[in-house]
Amino acid sequence: MTAPVRLGPLDLLALGLSGLRSRPVRAVLSALGISIGIATIIVVAGIPASSRVALDRSLSELGTNLLRAQVTIDPVTQQLPPVPEAAATMTARIGPVQLASAVANTHASVRRTDRIPPEQGSGLTVLAARPDLLPAIGGKVSSGRYLTDGTSNLPVVVLGDKAATRLGITEIGARAPTVWIGDRWFVVAGVLAPAPLAPDVERSVLVGWGAARQWLGFDGHPTTVFVRSAEPEVENVRRVLAATLFPENPARIEVSRPSDALAAKRITETAFSGLFLGLAGVALLVGGVGVANTMVISVLERKREIGLRRALGSTRGQIRGQFLAESVTLCLLGGFAGVTLGVLGASGYAVVQGWPAVIPPAAVGGGAGSALAIGVLAGLYPAVRASRMTPTEALAAP
Repeated sequence: MTAPVRLGPLDLLALGLSGLRSRPVRAVLSALGISIGIATIIVVAGIPASSRVALDRSLSELGTNLLRAQVTIDPVTQQLPPVPEAAATMTARIGPVQLASAVANTHASVRRTDRIPPEQGSGLTVLAARPDLLPAIGGKVSSGRYLTDGTSNLPVVVLGDKAATRLGITEIGARAPTVWIGDRWFVVAGVLAPAPLAPDVERSVLVGWGAARQWLGFDGHPTTVFVRSAEPEVENVRRVLAATLFPENPARIEVSRPSDALAAKRITETAFSGLFLGLAGVALLVGGVGVANTMVISVLERKREIGLRRALGSTRGQIRGQFLAESVTLCLLGGFAGVTLGVLGASGYAVVQGWPAVIPPAAVGGGAGSALAIGVLAGLYPAVRASRMTPTEALAAP
């Protein structure tokens, strides 16, 4: 009896590709589910990774050594306690503190023009600010200039990024625009760039300390103090900051670290990423079921081919290998397309957002591995079913 011909991996691959070429439309539709699932995995893993790197870079530039001490309302008087005007100077005497600056809510209203009724104001906060505020919060000016010692006593303001957008003044030209605060005009000297560590400043109109006293009825008591300290000593400074700012009642001072809020936001984004990964898993499962269905139908349609090959001497193992190779090849082609689409999608989104494009290798490897595993699982039953057909049974099929 003649020994059966051995089929190598390349021979099995050629058989698998021939089966796919004979039904190209069905093969493409079957691989589409795999592609969508794997592309989703890459995108869901790549976008948060790019966002995380961008956030880490921003925090590195802005610094994680910023503390924010805010005065809270006294439950007895229902008013803000009078923190000393020299609170920032007192804080600067703490050894590890490198810089401290204060702002205060003047409770004044700001409008684009004096013709807008007071009850239809912008809803923006008017803060009295010091000239050294920007280094403390890591802020920058996007247009114009910030307050100086010379302009802090003049009717001059600087707009936070979001406040500028709301007022419709995003750029300072040759002729400086004006806004109506209280009962007089103030000249807009500059617009700030986004300051992620100080969102309250982004939504505010900043006026000099002296100008707020003179024209807005400001009492001189700060409501928020921003403190920069040596990185290793941040927690030590945090423990003594409240007592230093307001020795009379340190319980009314709430000290926070703005970078912690950004880190919490990143954790929330990670939770949503887990949800989308679950949806990607469902897409992969549906794709795998589609491939399995395609392979079962392929076996039923090709009974005569199976019977002929068995009659010519093909072993059960070779029949199993043929259909298993076809299933794995189909899924790997879908996986390759999914990885390509996912990488392009995640990279394109990162570029549009101005982030560095980061594609985790684990996501790419996991996508390719998932395609291989699904190909094996989806093709196993149809391959075994095909190999169990006897030549007479297969050739007798209608």
